Amino acid sequence: MNNQILKTAFQVFFLLLVITIQAQDEDVKRLEYFNDLATEYFDQDDDRVHIINFWATWCAPCIKELPYIDAITEKYPDDVKVTLVSLDFPRQVQKRLIPFLEKNQLKSEVVLLEDGKVNDWIDKVDPSWSGAIPATVVWYKGKKQFYEKEFHSIAEVEGIIETIKNRP
Repeated sequence: MNNQILKTAFQVFFLLLVITIQAQDEDVKRLEYFNDLATEYFDQDDDRVHIINFWATWCAPCIKELPYIDAITEKYPDDVKVTLVSLDFPRQVQKRLIPFLEKNQLKSEVVLLEDGKVNDWIDKVDPSWSGAIPATVVWYKGKKQFYEKEFHSIAEVEGIIETIKNRP
């Protein structure tokens, strides 16, 4: 009798664990190929400024700047769309990315780009990009700006928004 109870308890525990992992994994949209990212997120033609930030949990400068970029989502929900493109390794989603997102409660959309062929798509983001992160692309009504650097304040991010909006 005790073996049956233990077996049933283990099955319930395992089922709950699988459901929890699947639910957590659903919080992060996975894109297998860069072209999927480009089609859905790049060069949007609407009235919002679009900020696409490439980052990873293993990148210290990325983690330092995330609060400044993420704050823009809350501060300008109708005027700016922030997408955080994680370049974390797919095998580390459960160990690193999901716990990081849960701990930090980011408000911006997070997308995991699984396309490991970075040399095939870095130039498509911007020809000047060396591949270092953090890197940020900003679009507004057909205008584009690229930054391969760490932002150090919300004001700095707000400045790039104003710059692109006022650029002819």
